[in-house]
Amino acid sequence: MGAKKKLLQIKEAFQLAQKPHQNHAKLLAALKRTYDQLENKEDFNEKFIHFLKYAMIIYRREPAVEQVINFVAKFVTSFYQMQKEDGSEEGEEENLLMNYVFNFLLESHNANSHAVRFRTCQLVNKILGNMPENAQIDDDLFDKINEAMLIRLKDKFSNVRIQAVLALSRLQDPKDENCPVVNIYNILLENDSNSEVRRAVLSCIAPSARTLPKIVGRTMDVKEAVRKLAYEVLAEKVHLRALSIAQRVKLLQQGLNDRSGAVKEVMKKLLQAWLQFTEGDVLELLHRLDVENCPEVAIPVLNAMFSLSPLHELVQNCKHLDSRKLIPLEDLTAENVLHWRCLCEYLKSKGEEGEDLLEQMLPEPAIYANYLLSYLQNMPVLSEEQREDFTCFEKLMTKEFIGQQLIVIIGCMDTTEEGGRKHLLVTLQKILTLPATSTALISLLVERLLSIVKDDDRRIQIIAEIISEVREPIVTVSQPVDAAEIRKRELKLAEIKVKLFEAKEALEECITLQDFNRASVLKEKITELEHNKNDLIKEAEQPEIKEMRVEKNDPDTLLKCLMMCYELLKIMSLSKGIGPTINEIIESLILPGITNVHPAVRNMAVLCLGCCALQNKDFARQQLALLLQVLQIDNINVKLSALKAIFDQLMLFGIEPFKARRGNDSQSEDAHITAENCEEESETIEEGEETATIHSLLQLLSGFLDSEFSELRTETAEGIAKLMFSGRLISAKLLSRLVLLWYNPVTEEDTRLRHCLGVFFPLFAYANRSNQECFEEAYLPTLRTLLNAPATSPLSEIDISNVSELLVDLTRPSGLKPESKKSQDYQNLTVHESLAMKICNEILMDPTAPDVRIYTKALNSLELSSSSTENLLVLLNEILEKVKDKLCQRAIEKIKMNLTKDPNVGKDHIERTEETGLSERTQETDITLSENTIQNEEENNKDALHTPVNEVKSKATAKLKSTRNKAGKGQRKAAAEVRSVSRRKTGTTVKRGSESGDEIPESVPMSSSRPSRRAKTVALEKTRMNLSRLLNREADQ
Repeated sequence: MGAKKKLLQIKEAFQLAQKPHQNHAKLLAALKRTYDQLENKEDFNEKFIHFLKYAMIIYRREPAVEQVINFVAKFVTSFYQMQKEDGSEEGEEENLLMNYVFNFLLESHNANSHAVRFRTCQLVNKILGNMPENAQIDDDLFDKINEAMLIRLKDKFSNVRIQAVLALSRLQDPKDENCPVVNIYNILLENDSNSEVRRAVLSCIAPSARTLPKIVGRTMDVKEAVRKLAYEVLAEKVHLRALSIAQRVKLLQQGLNDRSGAVKEVMKKLLQAWLQFTEGDVLELLHRLDVENCPEVAIPVLNAMFSLSPLHELVQNCKHLDSRKLIPLEDLTAENVLHWRCLCEYLKSKGEEGEDLLEQMLPEPAIYANYLLSYLQNMPVLSEEQREDFTCFEKLMTKEFIGQQLIVIIGCMDTTEEGGRKHLLVTLQKILTLPATSTALISLLVERLLSIVKDDDRRIQIIAEIISEVREPIVTVSQPVDAAEIRKRELKLAEIKVKLFEAKEALEECITLQDFNRASVLKEKITELEHNKNDLIKEAEQPEIKEMRVEKNDPDTLLKCLMMCYELLKIMSLSKGIGPTINEIIESLILPGITNVHPAVRNMAVLCLGCCALQNKDFARQQLALLLQVLQIDNINVKLSALKAIFDQLMLFGIEPFKARRGNDSQSEDAHITAENCEEESETIEEGEETATIHSLLQLLSGFLDSEFSELRTETAEGIAKLMFSGRLISAKLLSRLVLLWYNPVTEEDTRLRHCLGVFFPLFAYANRSNQECFEEAYLPTLRTLLNAPATSPLSEIDISNVSELLVDLTRPSGLKPESKKSQDYQNLTVHESLAMKICNEILMDPTAPDVRIYTKALNSLELSSSSTENLLVLLNEILEKVKDKLCQRAIEKIKMNLTKDPNVGKDHIERTEETGLSERTQETDITLSENTIQNEEENNKDALHTPVNEVKSKATAKLKSTRNKAGKGQRKAAAEVRSVSRRKTGTTVKRGSESGDEIPESVPMSSSRPSRRAKTVALEKTRMNLSRLLNREADQ
């Protein structure tokens, strides 16, 4: 009887298991004894499941419930462990209980209650997880669990999917190419909308050749936690050799530039793991990253690794420097020279402590200059045949890369000492004049040279001398000898031969006569004649050699000279102007270079011309025609350079200098006409010419917005946006085109274009009222273009309602910066009130058109005040009479009610908007140009340009209502991007195409989905509250 009393009952065990500090091991042993004592195991199994059900119906992660679930999983798997220890006697008993529990769970996985489904998957996960590594289960049971959990992976509740993912982790087979678990993991990893599910898959999925690209792909996940876990998985589970060089570079590039600090910290963990694979050898790791092709990735990698160690350790570990503090020329590699350069730059950035240690890393400037010269002098110059040989070309590229890094190191040196600085300067000039110096090194060499010389005049003089030396080197030329000269030489030689013959005969006679005195004289004469004879023969054999300067016009030489000129012009002060030396370079080098046959030479010449034009307004006006010609006929790269140059000039000088000028002769032709008539005529002609010139210029530039080349589209859009933002250009039509370009599906892949315009729109709109008026003017033309777009046009895929929302939002008076509100002299109507009038008139033009719904929805979103009540109410009443659509009528009635119930409705609307977080404001820090600059430029451009520009034809006059698309058609993939700019959106996730229920509870829905019951209730409560307030006020009066 005593023994029976000691037996632990199942109910009691479940109650004790809920307690937080309960020892589960003792509880398991006690319940195991109870199980062993019982003869009827079926009864125990049923009671066990009965008490388990109480925990399974609770969805919340209560601690007590979690304790019970853990206890059950441990109890079921404890039999398996005991079986392994004691033998196979209890195998059947264990299988009975485990099979019973699994069968119950597999029957319950499809329950209606999401709590039961969640707990079922959780239990399966816990039981499988608690089983030992070498555990085995029946094939039938394996298949049943696999099938059930695969179904649960499609559950609508994310928590259920997470537990199903965890449960399947031990059932995956990475070696099996057709493993269903691996397949579904890959799908979930890319497509599941819940970030926690993606994290769960990442933590479970086994890395393999099939799954590795998916894991790497998650490093670009939108959620920081997923990206972080992806890098952790790669650091802990994936060997460096399993990744290709491209994958390694991509991972490092994204991770080190991630906007999240937590991800950047994990990147250090990944780098440390990779360093372990290379046994701590940094140079070996760099070799596996292919630093030659991606130094922009290797540099931040090295900086991240340097940050993990103290500075003195970094210097001590730098073993590749010799006693001269240099790497021997024969030992230079791409890896060790880049490491040397980055370490020097890192030490220089660390202030005084780094400067002291830098002295141990670098020699004196004079010594380094000689070292650099000795390396660059030996650079090979490849012939055409060698250039075709990939091995030779690859070696040259490596040498050039090493040369580039050695040149960059000059920037870390202390050049304050006069002697070292002069020697370095002379050496750099000598290197630039060497024929072997590659064009890949020219820019860096000139940049370092100009950084040492501070005076602009001295810079111009040095570069001009180097250009002259490179363009016209001193060459020794063989001078052809004249025929008369040859004849003279031959006669002289014959004469000497005759004299020599006579002297020899006389010498023989003297010797015969033994007249030795005369013989010695003759012998000396013969020797002299022999010398003269030999000299004449040598002169005849060797042509005359003369040193002279020869102008070189090969592409390499011209490119080198233009690159030096470009680096000089980039660094010159804009106030310097064009002096005689620069003018000579323009005439002899830059302008001829623009007509050169080689595209690289033409491109560099255009860049130089663009820089020269920034120095002088008159010169810019003279060369504009040339740049426009280049813009129309040259190849894509040269066009881009010309386009940038033109936009730079317009930004600096404005549009005024480029207006057409009348000739001086025409002013004196009609002297007999009266002064008044002459003035009137000349003003009319000048205005016409100026307008035509500006119109044609902007028509040409804006034409590139429709270019088939994305680079030209992007550059043009960015240039126009800059001109508009700086106040140099005001055009509603161009603004409309930019909006259409931003929404156009064709530009979906143009990340830079989308980002640029996405930043520009809110900054421009909220800067001041005149900018919002520009958007207001663009509202109707933009929507008409979209509504009349043919079905074959990409514009037909755009969500028109979304475009309307954006434009309404950008014109909100409440969105203006406080400074703009104070400084603006407001008119009677706000921008939204003026827009409301236009929209009402547009609706009345065709009250039966489908787009009326879009317009009524826009009216509902406007911030209207009492000042516009009378005029608006007249139009709204007329609309109510003519519009037959019920939804539109309801929306108009709501607007009327809001206008009539409270004279301060506009203010209330703004307050409500701000309370619900629907009008986030652009921070002042986001504005790239100073407000003072903007205001000054706006004052200078009061008569700014309003010239119409060719755009996509809107066909506004044609009433092709039958071809108009429904408002909800063709949701854009980039809708999320639109919402990121739209300042009315809440912080919560908004589905595509959905409307804000808080702001417009009874607004006209553009899709088939109806407003929720909750939204209607909120709207009704707001209406009641507002009406009661109105009634109370009337009663007081």
